[in-house]
Amino acid sequence: MQIINPATEEIIKEVKEDSNKTCENKFSLMQAAVPAWQAKSLEQRINIIARFSQLLENNAEQLSLILTSEVGKPLQQSRNEIKSARGRIAWLIENAPKYLSDEWMKDETGLKERISYEPLGLICNISAWNYPYLVGVNVYVPALIAGNAVMYKPSEYATLTGLEVGKLLNEAGIPEGIFQTAVGGPPIGEALLELPFDGYFFTGSYKTGKYIYERCASKMVTCQCELGGKDPLYVADDVADIAAVAAATADGAFYNNGQSCCAVERIYVHEKIYEKYIDAFVKEVQSWKLGNPNEEGVYIGPLTRKTQLSILKQQVNEATEKGAKILTGGKIIDRKGYFFEPTVLINANHAMSVMKEESFGPVIGIMKVKDDNEAVEYMQDTEYGLTASVYSSSRTRAEQILSQLNTGTAYWNCCDRVSAALPWSGRRHSGFGSTLSHAGIRASVKPKAYHLVEK
Repeated sequence: MQIINPATEEIIKEVKEDSNKTCENKFSLMQAAVPAWQAKSLEQRINIIARFSQLLENNAEQLSLILTSEVGKPLQQSRNEIKSARGRIAWLIENAPKYLSDEWMKDETGLKERISYEPLGLICNISAWNYPYLVGVNVYVPALIAGNAVMYKPSEYATLTGLEVGKLLNEAGIPEGIFQTAVGGPPIGEALLELPFDGYFFTGSYKTGKYIYERCASKMVTCQCELGGKDPLYVADDVADIAAVAAATADGAFYNNGQSCCAVERIYVHEKIYEKYIDAFVKEVQSWKLGNPNEEGVYIGPLTRKTQLSILKQQVNEATEKGAKILTGGKIIDRKGYFFEPTVLINANHAMSVMKEESFGPVIGIMKVKDDNEAVEYMQDTEYGLTASVYSSSRTRAEQILSQLNTGTAYWNCCDRVSAALPWSGRRHSGFGSTLSHAGIRASVKPKAYHLVEK
């Protein structure tokens, strides 16, 4: 399998893909290794993950260069991702004992009731390319801490990063049989679905997630799917600093080239401040440096996947045909690499796919609305339910709006943000289940109830 640099279209490296047979062999290694891993104490497993986190820091620059080379994100954003991953690991390490230890529900003479949390066993983690460190640690870190073995399939677009993760986990003390890496594209994902894992955790598109969920249904095992979004943002007329809000929301839409599950994908602006907001928003977008992601100061690099260029171009063309106006950008850049101009469309409406279908790139549609009720109506008009944002000087006003939206996460005066202490979950076509928080720690365990009666 060839690993392509999306900034140069050059082959970085060729790696050997797995096969059905090698996946079966790795599964057997996991089965043999998991009893000894579960016999270790929770503290021992946590200490190993702590060493892994330290190794991430020790090797951060080299890991950042590898990540940038294969997914195309600016080098500083790769550094930020690894730093943020270590922050999540720190929270998981600190809180795992609290949420994985036995809970005594009743402790009386003659009767005791206890909940114990047992590992699922063998877990399959089919992961994503846009944030391979962040998306990955959300699943495999709590799973390993809880005593599970993990088969980790990095996206084929983040293969080298996935292999580095495996090396560092082994170096930290994870037995080789406990963390296995499956290398390859969709056929390898299909092979993993054939194996009798005790749980599947997937991050990716709605279409693929739906397929995986249907395939897992007959197994009657845990299945979690973190899928995409068409995340809305509303700017109310009472914001204190329009220029600052415009800059912050532009970053929410275009950070990592808009290739974030919770990137702002559509914006609604109160008519009273619409013109000022648009002017400031476009000014911010036009200030960014676009180019080779290894150059310091670059904010917009190439898209990770070449196929996304045509999808974005199609969305922009359709929008302009239906009356949208391009204020900046709008084109594939004529140069080596998968570069698309950061694009701002106004006069957008919900007859356009740019306001209804996931873009996952540097394109944003902006609509003017007359009041909060109209904003809510449009924000609700989606099959997705990952995040929604409201910018307003009034928390009461913002929460009243957000409470009407069927999303897993609600933001007031922020966007495109994840906290390890809060559950990360989607609704409807954005998926189901949770990572992070106590819910994420317990996602890879199963509770056992003990009724202990003294006679």
